[in-house]
Amino acid sequence: MTKGIKRKIVMAVAMVGGLAGVTLVASAENAAPIKDPEIERTRQHIKMLDDVFKTAVVLIDETYVKHPSDPSAASAAKALFAAMKKNGWYDVRLIGLTDKVGDPDDEPKDAFEKTAAKRLRGGEQVYEEVMEKDGKRYLRMATGIPVVSENCVMCHAHFKGDKGNIGALSYTMPVVK
Repeated sequence: MTKGIKRKIVMAVAMVGGLAGVTLVASAENAAPIKDPEIERTRQHIKMLDDVFKTAVVLIDETYVKHPSDPSAASAAKALFAAMKKNGWYDVRLIGLTDKVGDPDDEPKDAFEKTAAKRLRGGEQVYEEVMEKDGKRYLRMATGIPVVSENCVMCHAHFKGDKGNIGALSYTMPVVK
């Protein structure tokens, strides 16, 4: 593995929907960090997935995306996210944080994602809330995505020089018992 790929993997690892009838249990905005072992286990699962997904996207980008006409690493990630959701594991979405979101499906969809977008664009790296739906608790977490390579600006020239989060991964995961 080249030094450049290793550096990008380290950068990706370091970066660390729309449910009706939701009751907010706690959030980073209105409560101290939750000292609940089930929430902490779920948080660790999401952090692990976040590392895996971001590392995979960087490797796909570095290895396969050479021209603007090539399928993007984000497209590959979205296909992976759809498969995970279809198989009933959890929900993760790629969301855009700027006013230049190319795909309407990537717009923040609900109050959680809209708040997360503001907080992450403002410099935070993680935003989370615990919510309940139909008697089941969920951890919602959004993690920031900055521009990590020249390949990003190959197709998104308007992000050249942007040092902040331009996107996020938005997770909704049942709390692990």
